[in-house]
Amino acid sequence: MEWKAMCFAARPASKHTGGGRKGAVLGAALVAAAAGAVCLSGPAVAQQPAPRVLNMQSSWPANSTAQEAFKMFADRVDKMTGGQLKITTSPAGTVVPAFEVLDATHKKVIDGTHTIAYYWTGKSKTATLFSNTPAGIVGMDQMDFIGWLYEGGGLDLYWEFYQKELKLNLIVFPLHAPSPQALGWFRKPITGLADFKGMKCRQTGITAELYARMGMAVVNMPGGEIAPAAERGAIDCAEWVGGIEDFALGLHLIWKNHYTPGMHESASVGEMIINKDVWESLTPAQREIMRAAGNDTLLRWGVMFQRMNAEAIQEMTTKHGVKIMNTPKEINTEFLKVWDQVAAEESAKNPFFKKVYEAQKAYAAKVVPAKRFMFPPYNLQADHYFPPQQ
Repeated sequence: MEWKAMCFAARPASKHTGGGRKGAVLGAALVAAAAGAVCLSGPAVAQQPAPRVLNMQSSWPANSTAQEAFKMFADRVDKMTGGQLKITTSPAGTVVPAFEVLDATHKKVIDGTHTIAYYWTGKSKTATLFSNTPAGIVGMDQMDFIGWLYEGGGLDLYWEFYQKELKLNLIVFPLHAPSPQALGWFRKPITGLADFKGMKCRQTGITAELYARMGMAVVNMPGGEIAPAAERGAIDCAEWVGGIEDFALGLHLIWKNHYTPGMHESASVGEMIINKDVWESLTPAQREIMRAAGNDTLLRWGVMFQRMNAEAIQEMTTKHGVKIMNTPKEINTEFLKVWDQVAAEESAKNPFFKKVYEAQKAYAAKVVPAKRFMFPPYNLQADHYFPPQQ
């Protein structure tokens, strides 16, 4: 008789039947859970079923690092399911335009998407809170925000937002963290907030609203149009991402004044969205694997992104004459003040925005002050081992 090994991944307890929202936790716990799979041997009673394929599309260009996160996620799912669950990772525009993936997933035109929540502020400004933008909500960095999702009830609110507020047939969990991002590229050097007045600058989403209040003449355009617009002189500055993504666009070949940091996406986090019917048609083990693969990607892609950014910055400065300068403090301080105003205005007229924002503030009130006391200033060690160059 032929014998085959069958492995089932250990599944953590959840309050939600059939795959809840708590899911797996970051880091070593994920590796331990995957490594702790329980393998049973038994007689083969039937031929293994054909692999299931989920057809998904992102909001990202094919050559972006965010698209690499999407591919990494699919690869982890493939390997952890033994090839029984595969995901196609089409880039933006393959099936629908980049900004139509949310509705396309709801309608099951595609099975799922990798994107970021602040793209949906046109439906509700509450969406920006689930990308931890702008400013790293209430001072939360990436890890604080992930903590709010998994330890502060944020993921339940995230599902409630899509399913009840927007009436979309979706589930969601975090997948990558493309931050912190630079303030941007400028035709001329800037010295303070006054330089923003009338400056034509590429900005998008709620960030564009905030910078407009700070005096900019904001221009909205896709990332692929930034470099041509800069070369034509149609814009005076632009924000994309920073580091490797800006290098890929060639912005360092056009402008040489690059300012960082920015507060608009100091700790942003992207999302993995799946049609709810598709999600519920998966086995409990497959759902658990997808959550674990998502958290694995969040960690592994994040450290890769950090390395690639460092290498891109080094090349831009040493080989292309780019000057990377500190953003004038008053600009980032004013950005925080303007965001506080917008958040207060939206809280006054949008009960769900207020509900989410208050939940974030309550969690941040615990972890942000504690981190300030527990964590040594990053510059203390960085400056000791790598003194700033004059």
